[in-house]
Amino acid sequence: MIRVILTDIEGTTSSISFVHDVLFPYASKHLPEFVRANHHTTRAVAEQLAIVAEKSGVDSRDIDGLIDVLQGWIAGDRKEGSLKALQGMIWEQGYNSGELKGDIYPDAADYLQRWHDRGLRLFVYSSGSVKAQKLIFGHSKEGDFTPFFSGYFDTAVGGKKEAQSYLNILGELGVEPGTVLFLSDVEAELAAAEQAGLKTAWLVREGDLPDTGRFVARDFAEVDALLRKR
Repeated sequence: MIRVILTDIEGTTSSISFVHDVLFPYASKHLPEFVRANHHTTRAVAEQLAIVAEKSGVDSRDIDGLIDVLQGWIAGDRKEGSLKALQGMIWEQGYNSGELKGDIYPDAADYLQRWHDRGLRLFVYSSGSVKAQKLIFGHSKEGDFTPFFSGYFDTAVGGKKEAQSYLNILGELGVEPGTVLFLSDVEAELAAAEQAGLKTAWLVREGDLPDTGRFVARDFAEVDALLRKR
């Protein structure tokens, strides 16, 4: 019986376009000013810049050079923890000022609340930082959804296409793999989760449905129909 829902964000609860057309450009636009204003005064920023310097080989005193590295990573959608952390700080300012509102599909908003109210435990697993995850759901256009989630995971537990990552999550949750349903729009992530014993649902919101033996859903209402059968 499914007792836990583990969900991806991009393409699953929220549109991919929101991340690539809104969040990334916002971070890119505000990053130079943010780094220059905070690299001396904010310890968390200085710590992340030191990591960027180490990974890129750019002198840690070369702030313009580090900014160029970060802008390149944003353009290349690099999954660097230091970049994710800095983006999260920039997005936090945007959400707090009201410039940004987190995107969430109406059906996801509806069923996340329903599942929580039915006693299912809800968790997020995304390549975005835990801070970024909380910001999207805490400042969404549909309201604050953070009370519905019991926890969040990012790539600190491992890559999303690696079975070990899901085993690590299971270890932290302390549950049997067959009681967890993982929702994602990326087949390779589903395959990794299945190797760890999790149940899966493939969200294909647009385009042709794939010819596959996996459970495929257009929206969360179809996922709910699956849950009611199990």
